[in-house]
Amino acid sequence: MKIITLVENSFGHEGCIAEHGLSIYIETEKHKLLLDTGQSDAVVKNAEVLGVDLSLVDTVILSHGHYDHSGGILPFSQINHTAQIIMQKSAAEPHYNGERYIGIDKDILELPNVRLIDGDVQLDDELFLFSGITGRRCYPQGNSKLSRMESGEKVPDNFAHEQCLVIKQNGKHWLLSGCSHNGILNILDRYGEIFANAPDYVITGFHMMKKDGEHTEKEKAIIIQTAQELAKMNTVFYSGHCTGIPAFDLMKEIMGDKLIALHSGEEICYELRK
Repeated sequence: MKIITLVENSFGHEGCIAEHGLSIYIETEKHKLLLDTGQSDAVVKNAEVLGVDLSLVDTVILSHGHYDHSGGILPFSQINHTAQIIMQKSAAEPHYNGERYIGIDKDILELPNVRLIDGDVQLDDELFLFSGITGRRCYPQGNSKLSRMESGEKVPDNFAHEQCLVIKQNGKHWLLSGCSHNGILNILDRYGEIFANAPDYVITGFHMMKKDGEHTEKEKAIIIQTAQELAKMNTVFYSGHCTGIPAFDLMKEIMGDKLIALHSGEEICYELRK
């Protein structure tokens, strides 16, 4: 199994572009797939630098309907016309940060290989998608500015469009989420309902991004509580993108080697971390 961070906010490989976005390339026994595509054609350019042939990708999973995860889909589709692009149907709805549109490019929906799903789907014996995350433990405070359209009016986003990918490989379970807008603890609770255990590895942003010194005391308390809960688990977490450096550093103090940073262009070799 091979996992490469194609796009992330920070640099990890010379010649690779870093941007506010996320894209993870994964090779399993049966698949070559992408979780998200960043916000631009950086996913294509970085793949070229790293020797990743995107024309061989068979599946693209969109974790949720935001531009910084979907923006590379159209550039990707110029070199790969056959990969199925799977998203929750509600990911196609308009999404906003304040007055700013942050949803997907509507041209994506015109692609013939887009597959809109509703809820959990077992893709095969390796890949499983789940949504339906309704818990609110340690809920990310940054969600308060995010909204969606309902009956022509903006309402607070409930992130029903967020889905998580579970990969079963070599007796291990990998859980991948783009931003954990629903809160990583609530995602893990939902995972536990389905699988009755904890994943071995998790790759996700934690949606805690703010500049140094900008977190409120309530936000710091949520970050600390989240890290304390995760530190109790026998799970390794890879995180970056919307986590933000100040929050990551605070969590790292608590989680130690159970928390590892993502960077553009870096390969995750989990065999070394068993």
